Amino acid sequence: MPDQIERPHHEGLEARIADAITPTLEHMGYELVRVQVQGKERPTVQIMADRADGTLFTVSDCENISHAVGAVLDVDDPIKGEWQLEVSSPGIDRPLTRAKDWNRYAGHVATLELNIPQDGRKRFRGIALGADAEVVRLRLEDGTEASFPRGNMRRAKLVLTDELIAATAAERGVPAPDDAEAEPEAAAPPPSKRN
Repeated sequence: MPDQIERPHHEGLEARIADAITPTLEHMGYELVRVQVQGKERPTVQIMADRADGTLFTVSDCENISHAVGAVLDVDDPIKGEWQLEVSSPGIDRPLTRAKDWNRYAGHVATLELNIPQDGRKRFRGIALGADAEVVRLRLEDGTEASFPRGNMRRAKLVLTDELIAATAAERGVPAPDDAEAEPEAAAPPPSKRN
């Protein structure tokens, strides 16, 4: 495992959860892609992870992460009251949360949403051109290239295209499907916090 793993940026409660679970995930051979908390009455904590070795993410991986992360969060107790845990792979049309994601999927179509508008708008779509620690780059639909500060990114993700499906299939050494349907994301049944 590399000495310095790039971690996705989170804020508030999601940052606290990410900080609590990341050491466990990394020790188990995984990389955190995203933490997202949804809902108020009984929130759902969504953990999205990749295998650090780049091999295919399976339902067993989801189960392993779910048990380990659930135990960490039960001890850390970032959410008072009951909550649910969901663990999944990023899937083919994955979120782009780290520079390595932008660089790995350069040449594919991506969408980007900003917190603060740039050039009078918050949403952009184009071809991912890569990223570094400070900015991500897109070739927009009008052919111009634009850079966006990573600190201003609200969310970004790949767009499911035939080219992305074919590239993913080739990367895994399997024939590309004839149709453009996405593979189902691996997901374990969500355990809930015991109170």
